[in-house]
Amino acid sequence: MRTRTTTATAAAALTTAVALLLTACGGGSDSDDSGKDEIAGADTGASASASASPSPSASEDGVDRPEIDLPKDIENVFEGGATGDAKKDAVLADNERRVNSIDEAIVVDAEKHPALEFYSKDDALMSAATYIKSFYDNNRSFTGKTRYYEREVTFAKDGSATVTYCMDSTDTYPKDRKTGKVDRSVKASPNDYVFYNTRLEKNAEGVWQTTSVSSTEAAERCM
Repeated sequence: MRTRTTTATAAAALTTAVALLLTACGGGSDSDDSGKDEIAGADTGASASASASPSPSASEDGVDRPEIDLPKDIENVFEGGATGDAKKDAVLADNERRVNSIDEAIVVDAEKHPALEFYSKDDALMSAATYIKSFYDNNRSFTGKTRYYEREVTFAKDGSATVTYCMDSTDTYPKDRKTGKVDRSVKASPNDYVFYNTRLEKNAEGVWQTTSVSSTEAAERCM
């Protein structure tokens, strides 16, 4: 019920959207907003569930990470658990943190959302910013549970990683940013099942940043 389409838009959109996000996304009345929308985007991945606490422990690898706090009415469930491969697990953890950073920027009205740029760059940052901005432009947020599953990591010879995964947002609902009213009349649809293909690069700080994202809505492989 919240569809994330991740196509690259013009560079001008990045300037506008990122400026809005990183300086003052604001606009809503609830600081605890949740919401859902219908276009443009970004998205996720790693283990268990996240709600109201930082995504995998920031101290495990010694990286000084920005905290990500999601309201209690937002639940992101990342299926699959640890792979047993430390390098793959690190990639999946930062993929998960990226997803949570996007949702935080959507549902939490704050002057800045530092985690967004921490885990995304290049086309991935642009698509995320455009996606997030669409919620504010439409005075919307979302609430509910989103499931991420069939998460797989592969590595390329150039050192980059690819993470593919499915998203199921059938248990999320639109929320009015100003009134906080949730519309539970919206029915689930095939578009709530999305397949993602993301590329990540490890930066000098040891963070796997997502650089590009493509998605397929109503993906049969995710149903």
